[in-house]
Amino acid sequence: MDAGSVSSSATKSHSRCPLKEQYLQRRNSRENLDRFIPNRSAMDFDYARYMLTEAKKGKENPMASSPSKEAYRKHLAETFNMNRTRILAFKNKPPTPTDAIPNNCSTSFQQSKPVKARRYIPQTSERTLDAPDLVDDYYLNLLDWGSSNVLAIALGNTVYLWDATDGNTSELVTVDDEAGPVTSVKWAPDGQHISIGLNNSDIQLWDSTSNRLLRTLKGGHQSRVGALDWNNHVLTTGGMDGRIVNNDVRIRSHIVETYTGHHQEVCGLKWSASGQQLASGGNDNLLHIWDRSMASANAPTQWLHRLEDHTAAVKALAWCPFQANLLASGGGGGDKCIKFWNTHTGACLNSVNTGSQVCALLWNKNERELLSSHGFTENQLTLWKYPSMVKMAELTGHTSRVLFMAQSPDGCTVASAAGDETLRFWNVFGSPEVAAKAAPKAATEPFAHLNRIR
Repeated sequence: MDAGSVSSSATKSHSRCPLKEQYLQRRNSRENLDRFIPNRSAMDFDYARYMLTEAKKGKENPMASSPSKEAYRKHLAETFNMNRTRILAFKNKPPTPTDAIPNNCSTSFQQSKPVKARRYIPQTSERTLDAPDLVDDYYLNLLDWGSSNVLAIALGNTVYLWDATDGNTSELVTVDDEAGPVTSVKWAPDGQHISIGLNNSDIQLWDSTSNRLLRTLKGGHQSRVGALDWNNHVLTTGGMDGRIVNNDVRIRSHIVETYTGHHQEVCGLKWSASGQQLASGGNDNLLHIWDRSMASANAPTQWLHRLEDHTAAVKALAWCPFQANLLASGGGGGDKCIKFWNTHTGACLNSVNTGSQVCALLWNKNERELLSSHGFTENQLTLWKYPSMVKMAELTGHTSRVLFMAQSPDGCTVASAAGDETLRFWNVFGSPEVAAKAAPKAATEPFAHLNRIR
């Protein structure tokens, strides 16, 4: 189990405006104050001393030099190889300057083998917005970025929409105290409709363009709904009652399947890109993989894999965009591990102890990288290279655990929301121009469409 302390919205300060930008002074991270110190092993100080003393004496007074001295001088000249013209020299080339090389000089520095330039990763957030009344609860999912480039965030009883194109903020809905607070938000694939899970077990469906409530889904859960995910027209919901429900929003009797396996709150839900497999994580430390082909409307569906390796709540889930059947999962404060799974076989491929509570995971859509957000004690975002899991960067700025992360439609910017009531934006995955060229192609695992091979 993992501690999920809830802060009541009644005790929060209302002095700040929701999603108002904070302006902070930044340091120039590209300052280069180092100097180059030459390697003195290539300098001949004995030769230099002779040239400054003895050789000069012979030239000034040639009459005083006897044949024996002249012969000795010639011997020294041969020994010291006096045809050299340089006394001080660099043995190694000086380092390449940080500034870009002008185009007209680049031809003289061409390398025989091209080297991929390392991507610059800003260490500070690009923008910081106020998020007052953000509920500090590990088990909820209060942030999502839709395909129409609008970010939704739940602050207390209210859902706000922030348009990333023009920076405008609007209020979608404020629910009654009897129904709230809002416990989860999730955009539909069309970027227009949004689902909202509530503390009273209801789920609302809204049209964001007209700010109109389309319908309320009832009867699927007996307590708060903290996890949501879409699979085309099917909305999957996970509740504190441990139930997972598939809701077909096109029909009146919306409950079409139920998944039974968790016996505590479901806090993580993610469908694979193919829509064939569903991953669910719970406060019972369990991770389940469900297969769509095994779903049954007549009886509770059984899991494809029941994975018990985590030792704390499993909330952070992320399907790999470039390798089918690869899932990353993160454990809470009693586990602190990121684990990688082959969901076709159920095998754990790797486990990495991060040293702190794992709150959220996001894959880079353009490179083989994984971003994790953490709680105690650093409250940082960590960028990992996959599959080596070498740390590429650690992004700090939040002063409380970074509970929620969402990714922009172009895959480059990440928004993070924390218990410190701030929403920060990080340009951690590169620029859209570079991303369009670097996007890797997804590799489909052989026989991925089959549950087993006979």
